[in-house]
Amino acid sequence: MTVLTILKKPSAFLPVAMSLAALALVAAQLVRYGSAPQADEGATAHLWQLLMAAQLPILLVFAMKWLPQAPKQALSVLALQAGVGIAALAPVFLLHW
Repeated sequence: MTVLTILKKPSAFLPVAMSLAALALVAAQLVRYGSAPQADEGATAHLWQLLMAAQLPILLVFAMKWLPQAPKQALSVLALQAGVGIAALAPVFLLHW
C-alpha cells in the first residue's frame, strides 16, 4: 500500500483539508483587517477553532486504523497532517491573536 492510496481515504485527507481551510481563514483575516488584534473574537476565530478541534477525532480514527495496517505509510501521512496543522497554528501564535 502506498502513501497516495492512504491519502485518498477521508480520514487521511480531511484533516489536511481542514487545516488548509483554517490557514485560508487566517490569511483572509490578515488581508482584510491586518495583523492588529481585534477587540472581539469574530466568526472567523470561531470557525478556525472549530476546524482545528474537529480534526482531532478524525486523526485518532486514522491512527487507530492505519498505524497497525501500514505503519510506515501512516506515519508519513501523520507527518503531513502535523505539518499542515502547525502551518495553520503558526500565524495565530506568532501574531498573538
